[in-house]
Parts: sequence; C-alpha cells; structure tokens
Amino acid sequence: MGLCPEWSDGLTCGRVTDSARSPGRAELTRFLRSRRERVRPEDVGLPSGSRRRTPGLRREELARLADVGVSGYTWLEQGRDIHVSEPLLERLVAAPRLTLTERLHIFELAHGLPAPRAVSAPDSVSGVLPWLLDAHPCPALISTRRWDLIAWNAAATVLYSDLARPAPGGRNALWELFMNPDRRASMPTWAQAVRRAVAGFRLDAARAADRSGFDALVEKLQAASPEFARLWSEHDVVETSSMLKVILLSEPGPIEFENVTLTYSEPDGRELRVSFHAPRPGPHLERARKLFPRP
Repeated sequence: MGLCPEWSDGLTCGRVTDSARSPGRAELTRFLRSRRERVRPEDVGLPSGSRRRTPGLRREELARLADVGVSGYTWLEQGRDIHVSEPLLERLVAAPRLTLTERLHIFELAHGLPAPRAVSAPDSVSGVLPWLLDAHPCPALISTRRWDLIAWNAAATVLYSDLARPAPGGRNALWELFMNPDRRASMPTWAQAVRRAVAGFRLDAARAADRSGFDALVEKLQAASPEFARLWSEHDVVETSSMLKVILLSEPGPIEFENVTLTYSEPDGRELRVSFHAPRPGPHLERARKLFPRP
C-alpha cells in the first residue's frame, strides 16, 4: 500500500477491502459530510458568498482547512479504501470545530477504537441486579446495549403504567419514546428528550461489536416515525449518561427527575444499562415521596 498521489501525509490507499465496506466506514462518511454541511464559512474565517448551492463548507474548503488534498478528502467522504492517520483525524476534528463527543465518535468509526462493546444480553437479570432494583425507592430500569428493556422495579410501573402490560413484540426504550402516545403526552420536554436520545443511540450503535440489531431498529423506526427519520439524518452524537426528565402527573403533579444511566458488565463481557430516576430536591422530592411510598 503506497502513499496516494497529491495527498498530504495521513492518508494511504489500496485495494477495496471488507473493512472499507463496513457499516462503521459508511457511517463515518455520512457523519463527516453532515458536519461539513453544518459549518458556516464565516465561522471558520471564510467568505460566505452568495452563490453557494449547498449549505455549509465545500469539500475543497474543508480539505484546505484540514491540510489534506481535495482528492483525498473526497475519497474519504465517498467511503473509499483509505487508512486515515490520527494526526489527520485531529485536523478533521479541528477544522469544523467539532465537540469532544464528536471527536471520539470519529475516532471510533475510523479506527474501531475504543474496542467494540458487546450487544447481546440476557432477557432477564440475576445476581445482585434484582436487589439493586428493589432497593431503589424511585423508578429503576435495566436494558440491553440496544435499549431493550428487560427488568424494572415496582416504582417504575407506578410512573410508567404500561410496563405492567404484556408487550409481545418486546419493549425498547427508543421505540417507546417515539411510538407510545402516553409516553409522549406525559413529557413536556419530549422534543428535547428524543433529540438527545437519538444522538445517544447513534453513539451506542457505533460502539457495538455487531450493530445489525441497532440498524434493524433504526430501519423500523425510520419507516414508522418521520420525526425519528429527521433526527437520525442529522447525525448528532452525544453521551447520555444523565439527563433531566420531566413527567406530568395528575396527582401529585409534575416531577422533575435526574435520569442517570450506568453500565453494568456481566462476567462474560456482556453489558447492561441500569437507569435510575432521582427526583430533584424541593417540591419534586416531596411529590415523589407521595407517589412512591416505602414500607
């Protein structure tokens, strides 16, 4: 594999390989293009002009900012068989002024680092996890890396009454956010919550050793929800370890929760997501105490 002509250091090319056709490489090309199209020329010291046919920067403008040949950057956006060095990735991050989370996302897509995380998980929980759920006085739920809900405590069924009803097709947190009308009606900040959820799900999908299950759910949601399809097309990524969740209740009234999600590793390497709802201090805590009385 030799150095590609006309390209700056940091790009090498060769024959097309299976890795070049991988979902991760395809996602990288779409993500790079979406970030480029979001940058206003004036934000990076370039004239905006009046004859731009597409939003954001042109490929040649970003290539110049990142100190890489136009041909090389074009091939990168096209998903060609290109190995990208870490210094070049850093320049591609700096040029459009990406966030820290977006930087990590690009590195994971380009190099597969950090190591992919397992997706498969049991359909029930054992060991210390049932005790952990029962000990938490407020809603707590356990899901797989793909956000499929597999366990919850009694308080969760008080807050989300539909959890007590059978779900023959399975129950997924992302699907419920978009497709459960009761869930949407109870969340005054639904629009902000789903935007953050989609961005977090994209990051989890990119980190998965096998993302086929993620892609299947995305395809299903894109067909069922135009709102999801629009948000997914924006290619946002964000860490979702914690977020504010507001739930409307007729009694005792609206409650603001800090929703914190932790990762639990099984002995065999599989990972689960354990989510805890913690009411904010003041009236929200008092309302929660009325809603979730402890024996």
